[in-house]
Amino acid sequence: MEEVKKFKRIGVLTSGGDSPGMNAAIRAVARTAKHYGMECVGIRRGWQGLITSDFVILSADMIRHILGLGGTILYTARSEDFMTEKGRLKALGTCKMLGLDGIVAIGGDGTFKGALELSRLGVPVMGIPATIDNDIGCSNYTIGFDSACNTAIECIDKLRDTMQSHERCSVVEVMGRNAGFLALYVGIAVGATSVLVPEKELDFEKDVVEKIQNARLSGATHFMIVVAEGAGSAIEIGARIKEAVGIDPRVTVLGHIQRGGAPTGRDRETATRMGYFAVKAFAEGRSGSVICTQEGSIKEIPIEEALKMEKHLQMYRYDILEAISAPGINFH
Repeated sequence: MEEVKKFKRIGVLTSGGDSPGMNAAIRAVARTAKHYGMECVGIRRGWQGLITSDFVILSADMIRHILGLGGTILYTARSEDFMTEKGRLKALGTCKMLGLDGIVAIGGDGTFKGALELSRLGVPVMGIPATIDNDIGCSNYTIGFDSACNTAIECIDKLRDTMQSHERCSVVEVMGRNAGFLALYVGIAVGATSVLVPEKELDFEKDVVEKIQNARLSGATHFMIVVAEGAGSAIEIGARIKEAVGIDPRVTVLGHIQRGGAPTGRDRETATRMGYFAVKAFAEGRSGSVICTQEGSIKEIPIEEALKMEKHLQMYRYDILEAISAPGINFH
């Protein structure tokens, strides 16, 4: 019977774009490591920190009050150096110098690609999906999505108050360069007149002009257009609305405000579960996987397989939005 590798010291890092709940995952990794008799080292500034030996021992004091903090106490960065063989060999040297038996990498696909390369050099790794875009193919849910949605919803609800008072159109740009999960979820939640996502080719006349005109005819006096950044510029959409419909929209780009703030309960709980299962895998001698949620359960998907998986926008949600915002509906 093959002997299970004993992990005595592990590292944890956050890489790529930050998302609310990363700190909860760091805390879970560090506390679960202690539960299994392991030391936990925090690698600061992602893969770049592994190259430059930028680390900190995660003491009980460091992680005591971080569960509800946004951002990441380990900082995050993208590393061009790690994309080179020379950089990865430096990172491997740091792992040996620190005596790391494995690394938990928290982030998105770019983070997992880095983890895969390090694993090929012999370092056991586990990945935890964290991105507000919720666009990691292998996992139904990624840490930070719920928090980002709630931040955007809160901002748009406040915008709606003033748009309603002045009988205006509001065009709001939310994050989502390659995926419309955030925009569509938020659009349904705020009762948007129209939602523009990168997965659906824009028909400006049908998707924007007709919806505003029909909403007007049904008695609406204010209109909310939610635009994923990958579907077009909110500023340009606003200019086209003014030219086509004759109203002067107010444009708001929410930007990085969606990444900040305290994580929601869902993100704290999901991050904690994922952190626990990542370290548990090490304790039981497994590595080389991403901790995913699928159909409500935690699963381990091999990194190579996880990186090949795709996630498609659930277009039935778009159908729901179309039905709910259909012309002729007027309950006032």
